[in-house]
Amino acid sequence: VQLQASGGGLVQAGDSLRLSCAPSGRTFTFSRYDMGWFRQAPGKEREFVAAITGSGITPYADSVKGRFTISRDNAKNMVYLQMNSLKPEDTAVYYCAAKLAGSVFAAMQTNGYPYWGQGTQVTVSS
Repeated sequence: VQLQASGGGLVQAGDSLRLSCAPSGRTFTFSRYDMGWFRQAPGKEREFVAAITGSGITPYADSVKGRFTISRDNAKNMVYLQMNSLKPEDTAVYYCAAKLAGSVFAAMQTNGYPYWGQGTQVTVSS
């Protein structure tokens, strides 16, 4: 499974961005996979942001609830992260990840994902 993330950039606090992730692979059946977004700021560990399970359940990190929305388009094999009301503390490299469908708890765990994209930089200035 290959993952291509895009949509990052430099924005001001309060602005919005939409990240996209396009998974692909010869035997990849998108609907059977949970998709997650994670982020890593300089000097910090990679952390969970949001996930969408194969059945459409969407857990979020407390820090982004009400501001970020994850969605998927199974027909297009795409997953999105709409980020509104961005804050400087949202600055990080954002990664999309994929794993075979499982529990909601597992979908929130960094070490549960075997497939990762290359990351896209999001920088929010104050």
